[in-house]
This record gives sequence, structure tokens and C-alpha cells, in this order.
Amino acid sequence: MGCFKLAHMTLHSLFSHPDTVCYPAQTKPVPSGLKGHIVNDVSTCIMCGICAKTCPSGALTVDRKAGTWTINRFRCVQCGSCVRACPKGSLSMDPNYQKPSRHMYDDVVTKSIPDSKDAKA
Repeated sequence: MGCFKLAHMTLHSLFSHPDTVCYPAQTKPVPSGLKGHIVNDVSTCIMCGICAKTCPSGALTVDRKAGTWTINRFRCVQCGSCVRACPKGSLSMDPNYQKPSRHMYDDVVTKSIPDSKDAKA
């Protein structure tokens, strides 16, 4: 019985289109239900850090004093728990593929925090 399955797979692959494409020159259409990657709308973010506390893989870091929101995309598992936990709705899942990278890096989003001196003036 195993020989028939192997012959069927072999003949199917000979006479059908390949499942792969020459990436990045060609891309396949995005399948429905793809979670994608995390995007932060920094204009609405209040730097509360709830997203970092709910992240199961520890991919998010929030430094409120410096006004930075950092994500390590190689540690992120795209579970969406940070998106659901965000009280202001500034996090969202972008349903597109990430660009390929040869080096590991952290994406840092900076929000300008007004100084207390500027606020009084």
C-alpha cells in the first residue's frame, strides 16, 4: 500500500505546478487567517507595559522613562496576546510577511515624551 502512495505523490509532483516560488522575486498571495506581525501605532501608545507583561515569549520590552517600545521579532510567536491586552488599542497584527533578514535585531519604536519644563512654559 505504501508503494502506491509514493507513486501517487511522485506522479502528482511531476504533472502539477510547484508549491514553491522564487522568493523574493515572486511572492505567493497571503493566505486568509495569516496573523502576520505586530505593529505599534506609537501616537496612541501610553507606554504602560501591559503588552510586555502578557507576552509569553518575552519578546516585548517597554521603557517608559526613555519612551521606547522594543520588539524582538525573532522571539515573537505571533500569538496576539499583546494586541488583546493593549488598553488603548495601539497594537495590531499586520497580515503581511516580514522582510527577510540575515541578522537578528530588535525593532525600537520611540515616542517623544514632553519634558516637564516644556509643559510648564
